[in-house]
Amino acid sequence: MPTEFFVEPYPGLPLTVRDVGAGRPVLVLHGGGGPASVSGVVNHFAATSRVLAPTHPGWEDTPRPEWFSDVGDLVETYLDLLDDRDLRDVLVLGSSFGGWIAAEMAVRDRGRRIGGLVIMGAFGPRLEGHEVRFPTAPPGPPPGEGSGPAQGPGTGYGPGPAQGPGTAQGPGTAQGPGTAEGPEHAQGPEHAQGPEHAQGPEHVQGPRAGEGSGAPVSRRGPSPAALQALAAYAGPTKSDPKLLHRLARVAVPALAVWGENDTVVPPDYGRAYAAAIPGARFELIPGAGHLPAREAPEATFAAIDAFVAATGR
Repeated sequence: MPTEFFVEPYPGLPLTVRDVGAGRPVLVLHGGGGPASVSGVVNHFAATSRVLAPTHPGWEDTPRPEWFSDVGDLVETYLDLLDDRDLRDVLVLGSSFGGWIAAEMAVRDRGRRIGGLVIMGAFGPRLEGHEVRFPTAPPGPPPGEGSGPAQGPGTGYGPGPAQGPGTAQGPGTAQGPGTAEGPEHAQGPEHAQGPEHAQGPEHVQGPRAGEGSGAPVSRRGPSPAALQALAAYAGPTKSDPKLLHRLARVAVPALAVWGENDTVVPPDYGRAYAAAIPGARFELIPGAGHLPAREAPEATFAAIDAFVAATGR
């Protein structure tokens, strides 16, 4: 059965880590949608591997000290986690914001704990002509959502039918690269929050502490605290202009997996990652959007499993 452990890498910074399965260690790093957004990835690897899936401070009502405020803080914390647990040949997989963290870990892995890198829909590099925007979802449940968590097709960032009456956008509403579909996404940079707030059912969260003791509360995506944490970690530019240069230091097999219809972090980001990392591969998943492991799991996991097998791990 899945288990969790808790560590305190720094005073006042408790860290929750899901620990499930046995075998080669795999570190799974979630994006703005929180731990639930990578639950399928965790379950896939748990069948053959030991999976560690930390909750970034600031998500799931976990505390984030004000000083803990950039990608580097997360990178060093998770590298220390691998050191403290004496884990070796770790496959590090990151989705969206988690992919940025994973890539930086591979750059800074002086202890040679990491044996492979997989990034999916990751932002982080600064690309000319591209901007990752963090739109804000409206308060309350999405249209058509009842007391249950399920949402229909098209509610995420990937392809799918329209979300119902009044959701279609006419000409002139597009905001350029990196924006998502639907009226809740048609907001300017001043509303910047998190790129994964309006995705599928794994992003609908149940009751939280302080939300009362009545019926479960349906929430679309991360809590306000999680959105604040994402904004703090990513910074005002949501990118690092030096990242592509530093990726030349990555010395482990690497794979960039992207949905061909990712409108949040377009495939050009994946191509840039793969071009900057020596020997890295780029895999485009047809029909998938920002979360290919959810939207096209068979093709996504086939690509990842083939990569792992080919690298002899």
